[in-house]
This record gives sequence, C-alpha cells and structure tokens, in this order.
Amino acid sequence: MARQALFAGLIYDESENPVKVTTVGDEAFYVVDDDGFQRHIESEQVDRQVLEFFLEQLEDNKDLAIGQAMSMIGQDDLFTKAALDAQMSNIDADQIIEQGIPEQARNFMGMLGFRVIINIHGEVTRLDQPTAPDEEL
Repeated sequence: MARQALFAGLIYDESENPVKVTTVGDEAFYVVDDDGFQRHIESEQVDRQVLEFFLEQLEDNKDLAIGQAMSMIGQDDLFTKAALDAQMSNIDADQIIEQGIPEQARNFMGMLGFRVIINIHGEVTRLDQPTAPDEEL
C-alpha cells in the first residue's frame, strides 16, 4: 500500500488528460475520468510498472550510468566504481515507493517531457521520455 503517488503530475489518461491523485484512508490513488466515472487505481500498481521500466533501463545501461556518476562527482577510481556498482545493484523498488520521489525531481521530469500514459485499468500503455538531441555531423 503506497501512501504517496510517485509520479503525481506525470500520469495521463489515453486521451492525454492529466490524471488526478487522491488518497483514500492512507492509500494513494490515481483517478482516471472514464466518461464521468472516476476510476480509482492504486498508485502503487502504476508506479511499479514505471519503476520496473526504469530499473530495466538502468540495468541495460549500468556501465554508462556508473561512468556518468563518476564523472559528475569527479571521482575516477576503482573503489568509487565498485561502490557505485554495488549501490546500483541494490536498488529496491519497495524502498523507492516508501521514500517517494522529491517534488523537484518530478517537476524536472515533467519539464523534460516525461509522461506516463495509462488506460482505465491502470496499465501503462505508453511512456514518453526525453531523448538526446541528434548530433549533427
């Protein structure tokens, strides 16, 4: 049971209308307007789908991510690489859901064009994410 919606403000329905967030008791829900009927979808159901995508992308690009992180912190040694590798191997979706994503990070993701499109059942049908600009030759 998630107490907060991780991707609040970044979730849209299939008509590309923003999806609202509400809480019922202690649990967060995304609310999709289905022709006037307000469908409440557990935020954790949607958030786990998005996190699974991110974690797969991270695993597929682990070496690049570690290299970029090392560059950002100005460290280029074996111990830093090993520490970052261990940290990335131990990412836990449950912990992310519990801690949440800072609002500033969500706002930044939105400004970059990140959006999640879900259907009325809470299934992610599309994930729009920013791409790197094409390099001109």
